[in-house]
Amino acid sequence: MGTRVEFFFDLSSPWTCLAFHNLPAVLARTGASARYRPILVGGVFNAVNPAVYAAREQADNRRMQHGWKVLKDWARLADVPMNFPSRWHPAKSVAAMRFAAALEDDQPALVRFARAAFASYFDRQENLDDPDVLETVATVEGLDGAAIRAAAGSDAVKARLRANTEEVVARGGYGSPTIFVDGEDMYFGNDQLPLVEAALTR
Repeated sequence: MGTRVEFFFDLSSPWTCLAFHNLPAVLARTGASARYRPILVGGVFNAVNPAVYAAREQADNRRMQHGWKVLKDWARLADVPMNFPSRWHPAKSVAAMRFAAALEDDQPALVRFARAAFASYFDRQENLDDPDVLETVATVEGLDGAAIRAAAGSDAVKARLRANTEEVVARGGYGSPTIFVDGEDMYFGNDQLPLVEAALTR
């Protein structure tokens, strides 16, 4: 079937963590493949969804409070550890997403790094914004953490991350994960994966 799914993602989002873990089963059932595209979700929020920041400031926001419960329910359903929020929340994800952007052309390596980085942040509660942590995560995964760290600081990788972020905004995205099927059919979040699957099987 080829690469029919684009998965624009930021490692700091718990819902993205769940969707990342749940997507492979959708791909397996439909025979589709995915391309994973690192973005900076803060850049997306700044551009088109600043209400996210306002909602975080409301201590009595019922929707957000209930959202924490639903997040844990989804995590249990997906069998994904979710020790969240940690003291690092909300995390700055610039360093992590530059590591991810440095790996975009090697998709299997990017997937391995992302899976390990999600576990680092959402299971072990490590600092997603610490390059030392990220380098160790990559190295333990059998990748060249030092080389990835060096590449992550390059102008080319920084430009790629900016370009991906601008692209998802231009295509209508407003957060992470933003998922496209066949280029134009957009879905958002872990909850919409059944709709992604339906689109792939139509």
